[in-house]
Amino acid sequence: MLGIIIAIAVTLVVSIPVSILVTTAHHKSVSAQKKDNAERQAREIIDEALKTAETKKREALLEVKEESIRTKNELDKEIKERRAEAQRYERRVQQKEENIDKKADSIEKKEANLSAKEEELTKQKEEIAKLNEQRLQELERISGLTSEQAKDYLLKIVEDDVKHETAVMIKEMESRAKDEADKKAKEYVVNAIQRCAADHVSETTISVVQLPNDEMKGRIIGREGRNIRTLETMTGVDLIIDDTPEAVILSGFDPIRREVARIALEKLIVDGRIHPARIEEMVEKAQKEVEAMIKEEGENAVLEVGVHGVHPELVKLLGKMKFRTSYGQNALKHSIEVAQLTGLLASEMGLDVRMAKRAGLLHDIGKSVDHEMEGSHIQLGSELCRKYKESPIVINAVESHHGDVEPTSLIACLVQAADTISAARPGARRETLETYTSRLKQLEDITNNFKGVEKSFAIQAGREIRVMVVPDQISDADMVLLARDISKQIESELEYPGQIKVNVIRESRVIDYAK
Repeated sequence: MLGIIIAIAVTLVVSIPVSILVTTAHHKSVSAQKKDNAERQAREIIDEALKTAETKKREALLEVKEESIRTKNELDKEIKERRAEAQRYERRVQQKEENIDKKADSIEKKEANLSAKEEELTKQKEEIAKLNEQRLQELERISGLTSEQAKDYLLKIVEDDVKHETAVMIKEMESRAKDEADKKAKEYVVNAIQRCAADHVSETTISVVQLPNDEMKGRIIGREGRNIRTLETMTGVDLIIDDTPEAVILSGFDPIRREVARIALEKLIVDGRIHPARIEEMVEKAQKEVEAMIKEEGENAVLEVGVHGVHPELVKLLGKMKFRTSYGQNALKHSIEVAQLTGLLASEMGLDVRMAKRAGLLHDIGKSVDHEMEGSHIQLGSELCRKYKESPIVINAVESHHGDVEPTSLIACLVQAADTISAARPGARRETLETYTSRLKQLEDITNNFKGVEKSFAIQAGREIRVMVVPDQISDADMVLLARDISKQIESELEYPGQIKVNVIRESRVIDYAK
């Protein structure tokens, strides 16, 4: 058994190296074969790559040659085109040069012709000048007038013709404009007047207080006249106690003082206690009542017209105008009427009605203080409106409603018209005889100062001036201009309500005798 194992072990020891050698030799032979194969394949790959590279090289060279040939052909074509274009340009330039040369030749010919014509014209001008001088000399010799005298004569003829044509044109245009403007203006004014009805009350300078009996007269006079003296001193009003039964007359030019005296006297009559101390007390109470009345009247006027936002001081001044008059017309009623008329006219023309009413209501506000302060009611009114921050439209309407300042808005013009309408209504104002006759005399004096006027007559209470002219001095065309000049001078020099008609009359008489 052991021997067998040993034998097996020996066998294994001998067989293992042998097997290793055999395996090694086999591997070497296989590796040699693989190496040979790999070398062969590498040579084949290299040969094939060389062939492929050679092929691609040849192909690239061919492509480069083709591209260079194609580029060369394109360059040759482009060069040919540019040469052709350059030749065309060259031909055009040559043609233009030829044309320019031709034009230069023609211009030179024209210049030569023009120079010749210019010389010819110069000669003709000289000949014409000589002929004109000869003609003027011949005309002066024939007419017996110098050129200056002839010029003056022609200018006079032309001036007369132009004057006549101007007068005819003015007459036609004025007639047309008057027809249209009168129709429209009358429509506006009539509509406004019809829609505004106002009472006209002539104010007086006296007030009458009724007494319960004639015995009261003695109590008003008082012992040694102390009561009547106290009342007159406190109020500044004259008390007239005469034979008029059961009545005392209060006389004074200040309506506010006269109203205070009337209220105080009525209170004293009702109270029955008439003595100096009581008179002073009643006069103070009457003054407070009148102040309250003034404020109330101003507020009522503002509400009646429909104007809002008026400064309280202006409202008080409006109330004071109830006790102010102009030619007998109550100033507050006049202002309210002007405001209503201005608003109606503004509505007809599509203007701001509220602003128009405001301007109309405040246009105479200066009359509330013109008896206390220096200046005209226009200056004082504009200062008051500026002081209490009224709008520029209202201020301009106050300043321009008598033409002292040019109106800058249509509302100012409407205030002028409404003021004239209110003042010119029949019965609205009364003039003194002295003022009336003075105005008539001024009218006649103005017209008599014009050249060619023979005589003039103011008729229809000064609303028409009839002018008689000398027919030898004033022609029919001159009559139009004369009437216009007279009306303009009347407007600038006189103040009057409404309008004045200027009627120019020219009479020509031809007399002959049958023998």
